[in-house]
Amino acid sequence: MLEKHKDDRKSPGAWRATKDGFGNGTPTSSFFPKDHPFPFLTRKFLQWTFYLLLPFIVFRFYFYPSPPPSHLAIPLSSLPLNSSQEEGILSKETACDYTQGKWVPDKMGPLYNGTTCGTIKDGQNCMSHGRPDLGFLYWRWQPQECQLPRFDPNEFLQFFADRHIAFVGDSMARNQLESLVCMVSSVSPPNLVYKNGDDDNKFRRWHFASHNASVSIYWSPFLVKGVEKSKNGPDHNELYLDRIDERWGKDLDGIDTIVLSIGHWFLHPAVYLDDGKVLGCHYCPGLNHTEIGFYDVLRKAVRTTLNTISDRRGDGIDVILTTFSPSHFEGDWDKFGACPKTEPYGEGEKLLEGMDADMRKIEVEEVESARLGIGGNQKKVRLEALDVTRLSLMRPDGHPGPYMYPFPFANGVGERVQNDCVHWCLPGPVDTWNQILLQVIKRLRRQ
Repeated sequence: MLEKHKDDRKSPGAWRATKDGFGNGTPTSSFFPKDHPFPFLTRKFLQWTFYLLLPFIVFRFYFYPSPPPSHLAIPLSSLPLNSSQEEGILSKETACDYTQGKWVPDKMGPLYNGTTCGTIKDGQNCMSHGRPDLGFLYWRWQPQECQLPRFDPNEFLQFFADRHIAFVGDSMARNQLESLVCMVSSVSPPNLVYKNGDDDNKFRRWHFASHNASVSIYWSPFLVKGVEKSKNGPDHNELYLDRIDERWGKDLDGIDTIVLSIGHWFLHPAVYLDDGKVLGCHYCPGLNHTEIGFYDVLRKAVRTTLNTISDRRGDGIDVILTTFSPSHFEGDWDKFGACPKTEPYGEGEKLLEGMDADMRKIEVEEVESARLGIGGNQKKVRLEALDVTRLSLMRPDGHPGPYMYPFPFANGVGERVQNDCVHWCLPGPVDTWNQILLQVIKRLRRQ
C-alpha cells in the first residue's frame, strides 16, 4: 500500500501511496519486520470499521441533513414566500414587546458626543456643559423577550432614501429629532436647508445628500390649532380641538413618515374650543369657564390629528405617536438636587402610575382606535405607538438638571439653581427611542 520514496530511504516513515488504500500494495518500513502481523491486522480493522459505520452514516444524512456552510446559506428573505409563510414571519417579528425590559450596563456608549454633533440644543448638551458623571451614557435598554439592535445609521438612510421624515410636536419631539440627526450624522453630514428665522429652532429641515433623505421638525405643542400664551396676550393657551395646526398640516402631502409627540403643554392653563364654542378650561381662575381638566382634551386632540392625517393621506403614510415622557423632579425645580440620580431605576423600583400612566394610556388607546377606524386602508396608512413611557420613567439620571447651563457650579452652589428634569441629555436615553423607532419603521414597511 505504501512504500518509501526512493530519495528518502534514510528517513524512516517517509511513505507514498501505491495502488489503492485497502491492501492491494505492500508497505515497506524499517519500523516492522517483513513478517510482522501489524500491517495486515490494521488493514482488516479499517475495512470492517468502515463497513460497520457506513449504514449509520447513510441513515444520519438521509433523515437529518446538515445545514450548508454559512457562506453558502441562502438568506430566508431572498426566498419566495406564500402569504401564510409571510404572515408567520411577520408574527414573529411583531412579537417583541419593547415596553417591557430593563436597563443594563453597556460598554460601547453612544454614537456621538457633545462636540461631534452640531445640532444639539444648547440646553441639552450636558457633556459640553461640564456634567462630571458620564456613567449615564453607558446603559442600554434590554427588552425581556428579544434583542434590540443598535441603531444603524446606514440602515436608516437606506430606508429613507428619497423620503422625508418629519417630527411634529412639542420640545420632546425636538429632543427626539435632534438625537436622530446626531446619530445619522455619524456616517453622513447633514445640510440645514430650511430654518424659519431664529425662532428657537422650531422649524428646521436637514438634507442628507448621500441618500437624498430629509428630516424635519415642526413646532406644534398641541398638534391641533393653538394660540400660545404670551407676554402681550392672555396668560393661558387657546386650543381649537376640531382642526389641526396647519403649520405642519399644509406640508402633509410631502411627508412619508410623521412622528408625533405631545403631552407636557397640556398641563398649562388653557381654554378649549370646539366648532367655535368654548368647552371649558384648565386652571383658569378669573374666567367664567367650566374647569374640565386636560385628559379628555388630550384625547380629542390626538383623535383629531390621527383622523385628519388618515383622511388627507389615504394614498400612504407612516404615522408614529411617541408616548408621554415622564419628568423626574424631586422637590423644587429651582433648588439644588432637583433630579440628582446618577443611575437608572432597577426592576420594580419605580412603578408607572398616576398622570404618567394616564397620559400614555390615552395615546396608546387613540392609536389603536384610529387603526381600527381606517379598516381596510391599514396597508397604506400605517399607525403605530412608539411606547417609550416606561423605559423613560426608569431613567431619572438622563436629564440635564443644572447642566442646562454651562458649568453651573463654577462659583459654588447658589441659593437658586435652575434644573431641567424634563428633557434629555444628548447623547442620552432619548437615543433609545430612535433605536426602537427604526425597528418599528422596518416592520411597518414589511407589512
